[in-house]
Amino acid sequence: MGGVRFSDKKRLVDFLAKGTGENFYKVLKGFYEEVKYEWVSEGREIADFEKEGPKIVIILDNASIHKKEEFIEKIKLEMPNLVVEFLPEYSPDYNLIELVWHSAKEYISGRLFKSIEELEALVNKLLNEGELIIKWDRKLKNKGNAVNAF
Repeated sequence: MGGVRFSDKKRLVDFLAKGTGENFYKVLKGFYEEVKYEWVSEGREIADFEKEGPKIVIILDNASIHKKEEFIEKIKLEMPNLVVEFLPEYSPDYNLIELVWHSAKEYISGRLFKSIEELEALVNKLLNEGELIIKWDRKLKNKGNAVNAF
């Protein structure tokens, strides 16, 4: 599971053992806590985060794990600075992370790995440690429509 922060293109990639609503919620909660930590590390008080902190807009595709009502409610209650929005159906080309996945797949394709752990380590290095060069101006095609992310 992955995301891209629009303002600075920071990437967040996490490996899910299984694509469930609970695992999705845990990743979002971890991301939310990371944003809180960044905010506090700039000299602010944690108690002020919900009132004065940034609004975090998460744009999701329509995967069923993203739409589990029990987790949507938990997000609203426990992460008030987080706003969840959904892309129109069948429009992955509007999602910045698709450019990241496409660039990663180009880099990884054709390589042989001795284990899942070796592949996971490479993906972590490329995405979480920022070693992947992403072609941000690339156009992705989806059902005949091409859009540029910027």
